Amino acid sequence: MTNLNTIPKITLINPIEGCKLYLEFSDGIKGIADLSHLKGKGVFELWNNEENFSKVHIDTNGGIVWNDEVDIDALNCYLKITNQTFEEYANS
Repeated sequence: MTNLNTIPKITLINPIEGCKLYLEFSDGIKGIADLSHLKGKGVFELWNNEENFSKVHIDTNGGIVWNDEVDIDALNCYLKITNQTFEEYANS
């Protein structure tokens, strides 16, 4: 069973055109998280300007952030890349 206190940390993040992120995690997992379905919705209106999307960075807590109002959960991106549900990950 996975220890949820040891969720892999993001070691590299690169924005890709079309509201996608190339991510690398501390456990060696690498892949692309497609966030385009969020573009233009609520706080994600920020991404309507592609230049704003490219300002993504890893914050001091290891989160994926654009500014004080816009962030994405790193675990959700990890699950997308590994094609797992939270339950599958937690029980692995």
